[in-house]
Amino acid sequence: MNALTATSKGAATREAIIDRAYGIACAAGLEGLSIGPLAQAVGMSKSGVFAHFGSREDLQMAVLDEAGVRFVDHVLRPALKHPRGLARLRAILEAWYDWVRQSEGSCLLLSAASEYDDRPGPLRDRVVEHDRRWRQEVARAIGLAIETGELAPDTDPDQMAFELYSLALIVHHDAGLFGFDSAANRGRRAMERLFRSYAPTA
Repeated sequence: MNALTATSKGAATREAIIDRAYGIACAAGLEGLSIGPLAQAVGMSKSGVFAHFGSREDLQMAVLDEAGVRFVDHVLRPALKHPRGLARLRAILEAWYDWVRQSEGSCLLLSAASEYDDRPGPLRDRVVEHDRRWRQEVARAIGLAIETGELAPDTDPDQMAFELYSLALIVHHDAGLFGFDSAANRGRRAMERLFRSYAPTA
């Protein structure tokens, strides 16, 4: 086996471990991850898993980053195909609402925020980093809608991003309790009302 093949195999094994760990974390949270049960789930020894992740915290970080990549791939990337302005913002919110459909029972990013909001350390810092980057992306899309004239010029992008975030949170909350379709429909109505409140005056 040459070095390139070994590197490729190692990367594939690491991805397989992260994929299985992601599923476990969606159900049990990042704190529910433990090397022993994970090694058994992927058919490896504990030392084999440790060869790819030096510590449990390294594994948790990698899984959290994987959640961030999956979220962006599901929510942001498809929305970028839409024209700048409210069309793109609507696409972001629709995909954000839909994220709950394919997030294996819960959103790992949201559960991580609950797990680590009051626990200082590298994991909390990474949760904050992911959250801040996402808010910046939403605020950027809002800024483009201001440039297109679809939102009032005095719109505060950060404030509006906060308000859109709150809609996504309640949709995720209600989807589990009352069903996705009902929650998403209410989310859409609230989104349109919010857009109207930020519309330019005649």
